[in-house]
Amino acid sequence: MTDFNELAKAFVTLLVVVEPLGLAPIFLAATAGRGERSRARIAARACFYAFAILAGAALGGERLLHAMGITLPAFHIAGGLLLFSIASEMVLGVRIRREADAAAQAVEENGRHIAAFPLAIPLMAGPGAITATLLIAGKMAGDPTRLAGLLGAIAVVIAISFLVCILAGRVERVFGTAVNIVMAKLLGVILASLAVQFVMDGARSLL
Repeated sequence: MTDFNELAKAFVTLLVVVEPLGLAPIFLAATAGRGERSRARIAARACFYAFAILAGAALGGERLLHAMGITLPAFHIAGGLLLFSIASEMVLGVRIRREADAAAQAVEENGRHIAAFPLAIPLMAGPGAITATLLIAGKMAGDPTRLAGLLGAIAVVIAISFLVCILAGRVERVFGTAVNIVMAKLLGVILASLAVQFVMDGARSLL
């Protein structure tokens, strides 16, 4: 039961940080003027890149921290503070505007590679998602079964993101701008709570 609860918490955390529903309007803006097949290929590549990045963070992130002399409790606290800042931006509506502006600028500057940037990085596998993955993986270190479960959670979140991108037009029409804003604020509050828990866990480990 404990392992299931941890995996459920990992899934919810990643789902909130990646925020698939929020990808819909940004994906539409980044792929404006492209056909459905082209959009599907771009979405598939973006999701593949995002999964590879997050899976790499889950499997090799702890070794990198050790190589840099950073302890897991210290990273828990720093990562929790970073996630809290992202959560506050979600609640205040700053994150959506900033990501939309960044996506528009990236498309203008590098339209051929929008699957990698800005869709995979930083929208799906941004600093928040990488940090969350490292934090969760740190608690599962040394247990291949739990790490496999984390990879499964990452795969499910990325699969949901792919479906949202494919159905982006319909998602935007069904939910509308107002509902997307409300959902972002609600998810921001949930993420803030999880961020505080990460900070508490890190402080408890240090003490």
